[in-house]
Amino acid sequence: MKTFRKFREEYEVCCDECLEEVIDEEFTSDGNELYEDWGELDEEDNEGRKLNKPFLTPGGPKKRAVYVRNEKGNVVKVGFGDPNLSIKRDNPERKKSFRARHNCDNPGPKTKARYWSCKYWSSTPVSKLD
Repeated sequence: MKTFRKFREEYEVCCDECLEEVIDEEFTSDGNELYEDWGELDEEDNEGRKLNKPFLTPGGPKKRAVYVRNEKGNVVKVGFGDPNLSIKRDNPERKKSFRARHNCDNPGPKTKARYWSCKYWSSTPVSKLD
């Protein structure tokens, strides 16, 4: 499994915005997605998909996606994030505004994009992830 840290070291990228540019240009989905570690419980479904591990979706309709189990026990793919925008979650004013606008104190179930977007805006910057 390739993580952001391995990808960053491979391409010698200095910051988060440069990392996203390189990923958009260089990373192609070959079944081995570029997963982010957000401290979620590791789990796999019967088809080998990692559950609760967000991954990038280059060329997809959303920037990131994650496989989760819904209330019925089925595995669903939840897409979130605008692929054409970069976020600046290190800016405290932007972070506060986003979290207030999306009611991140009560993000709802994991099967909703708002949960994962709020988690992304509240987590440590990508540069500090392993």
